[in-house]
Amino acid sequence: MEFDGQTAIVTGSARGFGRAICCRLARGGARVVVADINLPGAEETASLIAKDGGQAMAVRVDVASASSVDSLVKTTLARFDGRVDVLVNNAGIWTNVPTEELAEEEWDRMVAVNMKGVFLCCKAVIPIMKRQRRGHIVNIASIAVRTGGAFAGIHYVASKGGVLAMTKKLAKELGPHGIVVNGVNPGTSPTEMMVGWPQEILDGIVKNTPLGRMCQPEDIADTVAFLASDAARFVHGETVEVNGGLLCD
Repeated sequence: MEFDGQTAIVTGSARGFGRAICCRLARGGARVVVADINLPGAEETASLIAKDGGQAMAVRVDVASASSVDSLVKTTLARFDGRVDVLVNNAGIWTNVPTEELAEEEWDRMVAVNMKGVFLCCKAVIPIMKRQRRGHIVNIASIAVRTGGAFAGIHYVASKGGVLAMTKKLAKELGPHGIVVNGVNPGTSPTEMMVGWPQEILDGIVKNTPLGRMCQPEDIADTVAFLASDAARFVHGETVEVNGGLLCD
């Protein structure tokens, strides 16, 4: 299997994309650290992996807190032979608030989780990956960066745009150390973030998608698994669009 002997940290993995990514990496042989602020949800993901014969450990983390991220990485190193081979920055929050109604505190929290969290997690694992002379970092952004976020607030779109910018910067900085960095822009997916969206909007998305359906968590999980594997060893600094052709250029 492509991840035998490797350790992967996946943030925001109590549900949705993160859970699917964890399960996919575990099926590939990875020892997965299921990291989320929602510990019961993370434990449920880890239990699913264990039932499938994989190795997983659930850890509570607030990606917006440097001390919490550092604790996550220290726990990972202690449990799994001092290695971190894959980091998937998936943790994120979403709200849709008109710009003129957006409170400063809401802006700060969105940016802290969605963008600062990526920075803190990368900062914590880079020294480890440099020592190993290898590693894969995959950052999850959003189709909203391409569309302007018709159903997302400016703080969400800005934070995810920052994730893509950091992906390019990290690729240039870390490539010489054998660390491969890429991003993923998921299309609209029927996850918990979309609860409450009008049905006509959802139907319209499907109608305008050439492949005739929404993005599923497994679509993102398989893309991440590719980018985190040696099969993608020369794919670097890219952002893969996974939207079923909705935004064909």
